[in-house]
Amino acid sequence: MRRLLLALPFALLPLAIAHAADEHDHGSLGAHVHGVARLDMALDGRTLEIELDTPAMNIVGFEHPATTDADKMKLALARETLLKPHGLFSIPEAAGCTVSKQKLESPLFGHEGDDHNDGDTDEHEHEHSEIHGHYQFTCSVAAVLNKLDLTQLFKSFPATQTIQVQLVTPKRQMGAEVRPSNPVVKF
Repeated sequence: MRRLLLALPFALLPLAIAHAADEHDHGSLGAHVHGVARLDMALDGRTLEIELDTPAMNIVGFEHPATTDADKMKLALARETLLKPHGLFSIPEAAGCTVSKQKLESPLFGHEGDDHNDGDTDEHEHEHSEIHGHYQFTCSVAAVLNKLDLTQLFKSFPATQTIQVQLVTPKRQMGAEVRPSNPVVKF
């Protein structure tokens, strides 16, 4: 059995490479489409995880390093909003979810803790800046979670026109395309 488990990653490697190539050619972030974001959500027992990937243009209106006071203010306000996931994702209070981990990453936020920041910045890196948010919650009443309401995310970041949602719960796996006119996914 142990040999089979060790061999499994190698057997699946060609599929993973093909999937990665396909995502790069046709996928959400490989294409880097302004106005389009991707949100992945998984509910497993009492743990709720949400990952948001979006072009920085959708969030702050630019993708270059913030040099002006106005850009720095936009970036600070966006970061503050993104660090308040309860409101951003409209998580019901009845679920009793508390944030156990959260992390924001983007070249625009700097390279805190990034060992690769040696001062040699590649200009291409900033041509299409992304913002990646990872949120993990522990929920005392996870059974209450039956929908994902992205109304506040659209209101907070109006340049976001479409969110490609993938979600996995104990009851179902599904994908949906969500827009400001219909911002709720029921599961």
